[in-house]
Amino acid sequence: MTNDTVRVTDQLLTSGANASEKTLLVLEAVMTHARFSEVVEATGLAKATTHRILATLIERRFVTVAPDGGYLPGPKILSLAGQALRRIDISAIAQPFVDALVDEVHCTVHVGVANGDEIVYLIRADSDKPYRMPSRVGLAIPMHTSGIGKVVLSGYNDHELDRFVARAELPALTVNTITTLDALRAELAEIRKAGYAFDREENVPGVICVAAPIRDSTHKINYGISISTLTIEHTREQLEAMAPLVVETAAQISAALGFIPSSSSAPPEGAYS
Repeated sequence: MTNDTVRVTDQLLTSGANASEKTLLVLEAVMTHARFSEVVEATGLAKATTHRILATLIERRFVTVAPDGGYLPGPKILSLAGQALRRIDISAIAQPFVDALVDEVHCTVHVGVANGDEIVYLIRADSDKPYRMPSRVGLAIPMHTSGIGKVVLSGYNDHELDRFVARAELPALTVNTITTLDALRAELAEIRKAGYAFDREENVPGVICVAAPIRDSTHKINYGISISTLTIEHTREQLEAMAPLVVETAAQISAALGFIPSSSSAPPEGAYS
């Protein structure tokens, strides 16, 4: 039982939890615990109470019983989850976090989504600077040339990366663009270690960015967020100093999308330059 669950359970039991609160507690527990004893332990409720609630959830198809006797999410909960996911609008969810980041760093902030082998901008929020970035919502850019694209690629396994490179062929957009599989593989290893990526004038000369991955409820990296600026405005060291801010904003958006981090997915300490 997690510390959060213990605190919630203690509050419910000491405050005389009503039936709906107990039902929600059991439903949450059964999503991650297959055995009756585990559900009882996770909720802290009496066995008879837990058994009665589970029987109702099974009857209403929110929970199903596997052939081995364990509990699984039922068709009703899966259907509701699918409907909720289809209604998610990441632009609407991310916009308040993006606006707050722009106010803090006074730079342009982008949110992009993977579309095939490209990144498509979903959000571009400008700062109070007199210049504008050469980007727009809906613009598609090669994945290997952008910070957002590279954080998406950092979630690929070796086989997926090999197939991507075979398709994309890594064309050079600037003299700084990564154009070989070995160089890209080394870059992605550093990104996984640091928790964020840089675009060092790899897409547009004179434009640099730092980007972080946005994860959804399945832990998959389909989105990213970046802080973009000009080389005449900020040094690379100044840009790197903004990395914790973009990582934190990415984590906030991920949480809003339903991502719950595990111990292995927590952002690592340290950085690379």
